[in-house]
Amino acid sequence: MRPENIHATAVLIGERGILVSGASGSGKTTLALALIDHCHQRGLFSRLVGDDQLFIEARAGRLVCRAPAAIAGLAEVPGLGPRPLPFEPACVVDLHLRLLPAGEIARFQEDASDEIAGCVVPRIDLAERNVQAALPAVMARLSIMPFL
Repeated sequence: MRPENIHATAVLIGERGILVSGASGSGKTTLALALIDHCHQRGLFSRLVGDDQLFIEARAGRLVCRAPAAIAGLAEVPGLGPRPLPFEPACVVDLHLRLLPAGEIARFQEDASDEIAGCVVPRIDLAERNVQAALPAVMARLSIMPFL
């Protein structure tokens, strides 16, 4: 099977791959960069895998994503366009962050998951364009400081 091209962003935090999806302008890149910075400040390995477009495919029952070669290592900065930053070529996705309008987010969420390319991936729904609310939710879910 050929990899599927999706509109999303991915980061690697430690050994955990995070897939961020949402509509255009929902804050995927902003959240990814905030996660990278937040984790880096705490001494955790964190890198971009791909921004805006990803190739995804199932490998041994796990979802793997990578950036297309033409945009590997680039993140789109509003008003400035693509800018280079350190990146990893691929990751296994361990968590899907789905950015939605704030009115569509439940205050307390049940455990949820999505089937993506035939792989079941745990999911958290987060309010789009709200990094301040998203960071604690992601850190708590991944058991990263201050949530141990």
